[in-house]
Amino acid sequence: MAEFVDLDKVPKVKIYTGEEIPGIGMGTFGSDRFSAKEVSDAVAGAIRCGYRMFDCAACYGNEDQIGQVFKEAFEEGVVERKDLYIMTKVWNDMHERVEESCRKSIADLQCEYIDMFFIHWPFPNYHAPGCDVESRNPDSRPFSVEEFIHTYRQCEELVEKGLIRHIGISNLTIPKLEAVLPLMKIMPAACEFELHPCFQQQELFDYIAAHNIQPIGYMPLGSPKRPERDICQEDIADMEMPGMVEIAKAHNCHPALVALKWASQRGQIPIPFSVHEKNYVSNLKCLTEDPLTEEEMAVIATLERNNRLVKGQVFLWEGAKDWHDLWDEDGVIVK
Repeated sequence: MAEFVDLDKVPKVKIYTGEEIPGIGMGTFGSDRFSAKEVSDAVAGAIRCGYRMFDCAACYGNEDQIGQVFKEAFEEGVVERKDLYIMTKVWNDMHERVEESCRKSIADLQCEYIDMFFIHWPFPNYHAPGCDVESRNPDSRPFSVEEFIHTYRQCEELVEKGLIRHIGISNLTIPKLEAVLPLMKIMPAACEFELHPCFQQQELFDYIAAHNIQPIGYMPLGSPKRPERDICQEDIADMEMPGMVEIAKAHNCHPALVALKWASQRGQIPIPFSVHEKNYVSNLKCLTEDPLTEEEMAVIATLERNNRLVKGQVFLWEGAKDWHDLWDEDGVIVK
């Protein structure tokens, strides 16, 4: 039986509606390293040790197995539906059929409604699961404000229908946000994007927070288990940075737990993933005790290396130069 972490001590964050939501979630992307069964078994253990937020996605290919875990947890009285904060996403091939995507996720996850429904990527550039990093879809195209808002409007309708409670956005840049935020009727409650000590995205983080949108950081540990195709020679291992190692020694813990403490104390919701009970229990428990000092937070602030790990090459369109075009680094939307 997994150790149960005191829920009263697990951080919560308040979104713009005034609702408090869990301050840490469990990711469910097993990439090419873990099977759907391994991921869903980890979710079952995580619920029992105290996790209440789960970050799912249709394209992870495991929502039906995770849904079975949720169903059993509800039936056994481990949790009630209202106790869980379930997040999922519309994948790039369903931007024209958002309600269909949402209803399928609700059916697969057996959860009646979705707490936070994200637009996974801001354009409908589809690629097959597990494809090579050099793979390109000839139908891919640059970001379009009109197309994005058309997809977002469908999410707004899902709120009105009661299928989802909040809308989330993901992988957007400041230029894209400036273009779309004024056009929204229902504001997004959260934005999910890559955040870890060597990729802090401070300007984007501050922009999102200033608009009362909750930052959610994926790859909070610098993702040592990301898909092989996403690993490049120039990537930095956050956990091996001397500053991280020294702080971990001072706290007698693994650098991964330092990364999670930093994330939580900075104000983002980290969504770490592990199939190993020892790790996912530690990931949750570390936020209930032994916080980092202001000096340690200041040290981690110096570790920024612009170390983007999810570059998104497979989403590139004809005429794009390279993955940098996806991220509008010069402050304008790249067409």
